[in-house]
Amino acid sequence: MNYAVGQQVRISDRPHRGHHRTPTYIKGKTGRVERVHAAFRNPETHAYGEDGLPEMPLYMVSFDRRELWPGQIADADHRICIDVFEHWLEEAK
Repeated sequence: MNYAVGQQVRISDRPHRGHHRTPTYIKGKTGRVERVHAAFRNPETHAYGEDGLPEMPLYMVSFDRRELWPGQIADADHRICIDVFEHWLEEAK
């Protein structure tokens, strides 16, 4: 599945043991694709001595700060951008 700039996505909330680069505080949250980076080796398998292949797309996803930290004071246009590999993304419903 490939995602497009502007598309709403949800970050998978599945458990994961070991190394991964998806912050816990964005799991289960909905964001918007801001940029599609190139494809890179999977750091979750590469960290354990595997080749990290096949390469997978990396996306810059932005989140409304208020969704990540409810109850915190934030401007309506205050967004946080985080790079997330495609296998952590799901279509937002």
